[in-house]
Amino acid sequence: QVQLVESGGDLVQPGGSLRLSCEVSGVTLDDSAVGWFHQAPGKEREHISCITTRDGKTYYQPSVDGRFIISKDASTGTVYLQMNNLQPEDSGLYYCATGPPGAPWYCRFYSSFESSGSWGKGTQVTVST
Repeated sequence: QVQLVESGGDLVQPGGSLRLSCEVSGVTLDDSAVGWFHQAPGKEREHISCITTRDGKTYYQPSVDGRFIISKDASTGTVYLQMNNLQPEDSGLYYCATGPPGAPWYCRFYSSFESSGSWGKGTQVTVST
């Protein structure tokens, strides 16, 4: 029943910015975790950022820390990923996923998303001249 829809992917030049959106419906985001994942072509999907919906605590992988900002709007059930200073290596599919209500700890154990999270189908980002 829970559904996640990513949007905002586009073609941008190196150094440019994009804001991705993840709309979550069919479930409340109270005291839960929402994560963003990146999968480059031919590569394994990796966790890049996460936010807890109750406390707003954020997590970042070193590769994006200082460039990407995750935020949330609980009233609309939307989680955003602001991506700045994009580089060609950032190209690929971006997915969002959420864990069950009452499990904000998914942000600290991201493998839980892979095991039992609910996922969107992804949005494409291409960074190129």
